[in-house]
Amino acid sequence: MSSANQVAERDAPFQLRGNSFTMMVLKVNAPNSQDFFPQLNVKVRQAPNFFRNAPVVLDFDELPDTVVFDLAAFVAQVRAHHLLPVGFQGGPRPVQEAALAAGLTPMPTGRAAKLEVAKGPDPRAANPAATVTIEVVHRPAVVVTEPVRSGMQVYAEKTDLIITASVSPGAELLADGNIHVYGALRGRALAGVSGDINARVFCHSLEAEVVSVAGIYRVSEDIGSDFFKKPVQVFLREGVLRMDLLKTV
Repeated sequence: MSSANQVAERDAPFQLRGNSFTMMVLKVNAPNSQDFFPQLNVKVRQAPNFFRNAPVVLDFDELPDTVVFDLAAFVAQVRAHHLLPVGFQGGPRPVQEAALAAGLTPMPTGRAAKLEVAKGPDPRAANPAATVTIEVVHRPAVVVTEPVRSGMQVYAEKTDLIITASVSPGAELLADGNIHVYGALRGRALAGVSGDINARVFCHSLEAEVVSVAGIYRVSEDIGSDFFKKPVQVFLREGVLRMDLLKTV
């Protein structure tokens, strides 16, 4: 870009740029349930700093076609719990139309497609399958050697995140892959944020406010004394967030 174009872009009243953001998904299974918002309130109170003013996507994908509820009032109730609905996924057509009318943005579901590994054509087949080549692009891990202070956010896109120092309360670590913290982990650590259920969080001292893998999280109150301030790995097994102590020499 020429210097003249750079100056023009800098002096323009606005710029449009692509970007990517990590947002929580609130899966709505029973919007008319009397337990919906009391249970949501319990979740939010477990980690108020984590949830306060957090943008969320409302997932209506599992709702039956016969469901009827006041979506505008529902969104207002979600906002009353200090969450900010910004988009929606799926749902019957009337629900989608009501969501659009309420100012929510339709979002992609983000579900990963199943990959089948080709084993080569079967010589017995009348029409052998075509060979598909998948190119794997390697991205080096993001390495941070300085302490991650409160209010800072570090995101490792499509790779692992390695922190060789400590993480302060109020800081946030995000990675599409694994997270390694060679120090005290006191902030929030969200691994596999793009849906990788095989991602893990490793740390030398688990003191986190929130740890999460592929959207399944646990707050500090649920960590337990067996793992607090211990070397720990956090991972998913059969859809449940689990923790194991790391063996040290």
